[in-house]
Amino acid sequence: MKQSFLTVMLLALLSSTPVQAADQSISKYLSGYDYAARKAMKIDSEALVKMLAEGKAQLIDIRFKEEYEAWHMGVARSIPLPELPQRLNEIDKSKVIVTACPHKDRAIIAMTYLKTQGYEAKYLQDGLTGFAEYLRGDKARDFIQSLPR
Repeated sequence: MKQSFLTVMLLALLSSTPVQAADQSISKYLSGYDYAARKAMKIDSEALVKMLAEGKAQLIDIRFKEEYEAWHMGVARSIPLPELPQRLNEIDKSKVIVTACPHKDRAIIAMTYLKTQGYEAKYLQDGLTGFAEYLRGDKARDFIQSLPR
């Protein structure tokens, strides 16, 4: 018991610097948050389709691996939320990063994290389910045909 307590305390001490640095980034993000930031952090499916077609956005599906394997959007890159910090090198920093999950809870967490890491990020406000609903019939065909080859 005593050894596990000491191990936990040592780990907490060793990890305190990164936590403090992350806290400062989050603090900086929050202190600059205003009505414009609230509006800018969201994107809907219609605007996302346009940005993807123009090659200006990258869609990141942050659901768990099993959820992605069960169903996914072909234009999205899968980076599960718990893996995001280790997989930043897979994200194109020259594009607007749009995070998505079915309803938006995890997408908001991922978007906030990416903002604190210096990415221009938004979350898909109608979620992947809304995106799938938007891309039906002719819209799906037109979208796929409009993508950069």
